[in-house]
Amino acid sequence: MAAGAMTALMIGGVPGAVAGLLAVPVAGVAMHRRQDPATRRAQEQITADLPFAADLMAACLIAGRPVGAATEIAANAVAGPLGQRLSWVSTQLRLGADPEPTWAHLAGDPSTGQLARAMTRAAASGAPVAQVLMRVADDAREAARATSVAAARSVGVKAVAPLGLCFLPAFVLLGIIPVVAGLASTIVLP
Repeated sequence: MAAGAMTALMIGGVPGAVAGLLAVPVAGVAMHRRQDPATRRAQEQITADLPFAADLMAACLIAGRPVGAATEIAANAVAGPLGQRLSWVSTQLRLGADPEPTWAHLAGDPSTGQLARAMTRAAASGAPVAQVLMRVADDAREAARATSVAAARSVGVKAVAPLGLCFLPAFVLLGIIPVVAGLASTIVLP
């Protein structure tokens, strides 16, 4: 509502009222699409901790620990939001819950979805879980690397607009206007 009122006041009149009415739903959609900063930070932390946790779980499984114990060890070592989620899973597994729905509970979260889907498939098929976890860790590292490369590449693109806004007026004032003024002074008007 505030965006609509400010738009209407800035433009004024009937066009301002129309623009204000159009600004309200646009601002509403933009506000609802924004992610909560705490949720975004938690997902970033989970994404950063996931490769270490998966490698640690794989090492525990290779050493002979059961899945529940490996998950608990990783949860204690990682802590944070991923540690809380893994701690919940290890508690459920220790209490005797079915592994498939327990891991599937984490599949809805985009940051733990890959781990949850891999563990659910491994529990359903009986595949070696350590190999699955090593692949999850490698995939998570590769995704983090790709994300950081994309972010680094986008910096160059984002820097073009401010540079253009600074250099274009200077180019026009120092390059184009003197040429046009020189040409205009040579043109004889009747």
